[in-house]
Amino acid sequence: MRKTLVSFILLVLTACTADESISHNYRCSFIFDTTLHPLPCQLTGILGNSGHFCKVSTSISQGVTHLKTTRNYDGATEDIALSTARESQINFALGANNSLIIGTSTYDFALKAYDGQCPNCLNDYSGINYPLTWKNNGQQLYCAKCGRSYDVNNGVVADGASGRQLFMYMASYDGSVLRAWN
Repeated sequence: MRKTLVSFILLVLTACTADESISHNYRCSFIFDTTLHPLPCQLTGILGNSGHFCKVSTSISQGVTHLKTTRNYDGATEDIALSTARESQINFALGANNSLIIGTSTYDFALKAYDGQCPNCLNDYSGINYPLTWKNNGQQLYCAKCGRSYDVNNGVVADGASGRQLFMYMASYDGSVLRAWN
């Protein structure tokens, strides 16, 4: 009986261990209802399409939250006004400096969410303004400060000095709502 109880407790403790690959350095809380923004909305369009990612940032104009998205494969941008009563209740936190990269990996077809700032520069220098930009037909994210490029499909350094991989957040899409959080 005692051996069974000890085994059960060990099982529960190991099952509750947090995923250590998820970054908790900067707060991330993103919710986007695709039913309110159907195609041709860029953010809705990337979902389920391997290799398609968007860089997302938020701003507020005249009391309305706006999402600015930039697609990886063609650099197209879109301004999405979140104007419904339900959307106006959402408080966004998009990592280190209001920037999130989200999309579907070509490697494992999994939904990925990364911080839009260079993790190595965030670690090595003060401040939080080290934005990543699309490079290599949108398959890499580039930091102008340190010169590193990261593979958008898995977040590892693809070019430049070795270092930390991109800060990753949990991501899910249930067919209606896209989420990223930590």
